[in-house]
This record gives sequence, C-alpha cells and structure tokens, in this order.
Amino acid sequence: MTPPATRPELSTSSAADRRGQGTATTGLRDLFALLGDLLIDGGDTRLSLDRPWGRNAYGCGPSPAPDLVCFSSSTASPISERAYARVELARERLMHAAISLPLDEALDRRTEEMRGELRGHLRLADDIDIIFSPSGTDAQLHALALVRATLGDNVTSVIVGSDQTGSGTAASARGRHFNARTASGLAVTREAPIEGLSGDAVFLPLFDAASMQPRSDIDGAVLETVEALIRGGRNVLLQAMDASKLGWRAPGLACLDEVARRWPGRVQIVVDACQMRLDPNRLRDHLDRGHLVLISGSKFYGGPAFSGALLVSRDVAAAVRYGHPIAPGLFGYVNRSDWPLAWTDLRACSAPRANIGQWLRWEAALEEIAAYHAVPEVFRRMAIRQLGEAIESLLMLSPVLRPLATGSAAEQATSEFGFPTIFPFALQRDGCLLDLGETQAVYRALQQDLSDRFSGRDAAVAGRECLIGQPVRIDRDGAPPTAALRLCIGAREVTEAWCDDVTTARVNLEADIDRIADVVAKTELLVTNLSSQDLRDICHGN
Repeated sequence: MTPPATRPELSTSSAADRRGQGTATTGLRDLFALLGDLLIDGGDTRLSLDRPWGRNAYGCGPSPAPDLVCFSSSTASPISERAYARVELARERLMHAAISLPLDEALDRRTEEMRGELRGHLRLADDIDIIFSPSGTDAQLHALALVRATLGDNVTSVIVGSDQTGSGTAASARGRHFNARTASGLAVTREAPIEGLSGDAVFLPLFDAASMQPRSDIDGAVLETVEALIRGGRNVLLQAMDASKLGWRAPGLACLDEVARRWPGRVQIVVDACQMRLDPNRLRDHLDRGHLVLISGSKFYGGPAFSGALLVSRDVAAAVRYGHPIAPGLFGYVNRSDWPLAWTDLRACSAPRANIGQWLRWEAALEEIAAYHAVPEVFRRMAIRQLGEAIESLLMLSPVLRPLATGSAAEQATSEFGFPTIFPFALQRDGCLLDLGETQAVYRALQQDLSDRFSGRDAAVAGRECLIGQPVRIDRDGAPPTAALRLCIGAREVTEAWCDDVTTARVNLEADIDRIADVVAKTELLVTNLSSQDLRDICHGN
C-alpha cells in the first residue's frame, strides 16, 4: 500500500464547526472533510491545532511526521503512516456502508465490530463490555457515573497518584466539567458541576519530593483514607494507578485485595491503565477481581491522542443494569454508539450523533495494537529490554539529565512489562535543578529546528526535531517547582524494528538507540549553551 502524504491536511474550519459544534446529527457529507480535520474532530480544545505550527498542545499534527524523532508515548504520538492508511480505508468503507444505511447506524455496527477486535487483541473474554469514549478523562466520568449507579450518590472518589494522572482528573473526579467544551461540541463552564455527578474527592499524590522517589507509605495512606471515609458513611470510588505518567504503580495488588476484602459493597476499584503498560494477563486479572479499567489506544500503543475506553466485567455490568439511573449530566459526554449493543436502556437515552473523529482515532489505534501483538513476544521483551538499558546508560552518563526512579514491575518478570518503558529525568545546570518554566522551555525547544543557532556538528544535533514526554510538575518544599521530562519506549519502536531477519532487526534497534542518543545530545546542548532568556525567546518565536 502506498503511504499517504505526510503534509499536514489543514483547513480553516473543522468538521465540528460545520456541524454547529457537534449539536446536529452527523451527515454523510461530513465524511468528505479533509482527513486531517476529521482526526482532530470530536475531542475538546486539547486537540485544537496551532494553525501556523500545525500541531496541537501535545506537539502532534493530524498527519504522519516520519522525520520527527519521537519518544513521547507517555503523552502522545503523531499518527503513523500505517495507521493513517487504515484510517483512509476505514472512511472509504464507511462511506459505502452509509449508502444503504443511515450513517449513525452504519457507524454503530462498525463500532460493535471494533469491540470484538479490541477484545481479540487484548485477549479479553467475550463477556467484557467496552464503553468507548473520546479520551481517558471522559472515560473517568463514565466510570464515576457507573459507580454512582451501583453504590448510590454518597460516593467520594479517592485518586491515587493524583500528581501523575491526566490534567482533567482534578475536575472529573469531582463530577465537574474539565474543559470549556465537551467532545460532543457542547459549550460548558469549566469546573461547573455536572448534573447528577458532582461530589467530593480525596487526592493522594505519589511523588516524594524530598527523596525524588515514589512515596513508600502509599498503601497505608490508601487504607487509612478509605477506612475514614467508610466510617463517615461514605462509599468510595478508589482509582488505582497502573501505570502513572512516570511509569509507577500504586497501590499494590495486595492493598487493593485488602480493600475489597474489608469493605465489600462499599468500594468500587477503578484502575487507571490508560498508559497501557501492562500485559493481557495483568489486564484480565484486574477484570477478574471486578475492577473497572480505564484504557486508551494512544499512549503506549501510539495511536493518535483522544481514544479512550472503559472495560467493564460481566458482574459490574449486571449491577449497573439493576442499579440507580445514570446521572443525566453524563449524556452530554456520551453518544449512543459508545455503549455496547446489549446496553439497550442507556443506548435509548443517548443521542444518536456520530463522533467521526473518535471512531477514526480508534481505527488508527487498533492498527497499532494489532501490529504490536503480531510481533513475537520474545522479540518484544528483548527489544524493550535493550532499548531501556540504552536509555538508562545515557541518562546515567549525562551531566545534564538527572534520572528519577523508573516503575517496578517485579510481578511481571516474564512479560515485556517486567522492564521499565518510561524513563523520567529532571534537568540540571551546574548541579542545580532547572525550574518548571525553564524545563517547559527546553521541552518546546526540542521540537524545533535550531540549526541556525549553532555551527558545525552542533548545528546537525540542534536541527533534529524531537518530541518526548511532556513535563510532569514536581513541587518541592522551600524551592521553586521543577519538572520531569520523559523518554518513552512505545509499541511503535518495537513494531518498526521487528524483522524476521535477525541482522536487520538488530540494525533497526541500533538505529533506534542512535535516535535516543540524538535526543539526549540535543537536550544537553540546549541546557548547556542556551540561557533561560534564549530558551524563552525560542518558545516565543524570537
């Protein structure tokens, strides 16, 4: 198949604009919009493009960017040429299907097929229900609504790793609008209560700023917090982290089992697995325990940002059907095709509008998921281990990049996720950590061609456009906040290195390691040779 053009497809208005911000039913003509516009449609303002630059807030455009040095899967990745080709084909097939069926019905059928495809790739049982959503944050609202439907309205959310989860979680955990516009195109007031979902939340950070390590008392803090809430007459939505922005897991499975044992019927565990850095065995283990699981098709798998889903086991789904009504405010965040076909009551209450962007992003994600799991597991383990060892070595040898703790996955030693895939680091100059603002400036400067500011070999290094994991804020007692950047191994590093010829595969992995070294070299060049004012000028186009 001929790869699609890599030039960004941009127009002056998105498909949502032409539909009146998504409030009208989608028609067949919307499928004829520029494919790049469709891929950023059906989300919120985080997907909006900076038109002169052609990229969104995550540094990604709507078209493939093969020249971008990209190790950013903990945040977002630009769509691959392979996935872009699938999206083009999927749109063509839906156009043909919509000739004989209404578009929303044709999309509904295709969405149900995608549920089966996703179950197959992740080796999930047929009775696991999948609720699609535009983003992981939207999926958190879906989870909150289901928990309130089963446990009642007196639910308090407890968010573990609140300092390493999505930016909208502080609002979504309390049942509040997390953006000024929903993915359905409805204008809302950020932080305003969502009808039927508004409530309290307790936030438990995971980072110990004094030691620059994960806090060691998190399991005890979880048990104490849940016990106090139950004693006060509250039921609990406990959101666990598997894994966080820095690749950490908390609390441990033993702690989650203790919570379930001590307070049956009072606590529903929701696992934030949106990073998707866990193997199918661990994923099934969560579901077998009755946990709701938040996932995404972006992050590790490298699909375009804004493809979320909630996995629901049979027992939890049955409890929802016989529980309280779903909060009315949720229906501004859900479309009929998001619900499985068997959830007839909720589908009947939902608008039949078609979210074309969400569907296309999941088509792209499924292509990446299928490609990754087609690679032999022994190669996946080997590639992730070798790439990780190379990153750790480069970080340890760098005078500028200060490595932080990576995630531990000792319970999965036989899986590729027994090795870390997110490598966080702070930046330092003359032994002092850079503050949050300067770290953010370095992150943005890495994405630009700065060859004209240097000469010789440095110019070649500075000319590489590099995308890595966004800064994660770190608050420190008595000092300005700093931040951790992240070098990430994603599925596409493995998929694109794989070849059944051993020599070729080895060469491909060595090329990946060279690209990682380029990122480290450019980061060191920026921190060592550019002042804070220089970096600010670059970020403001001066």
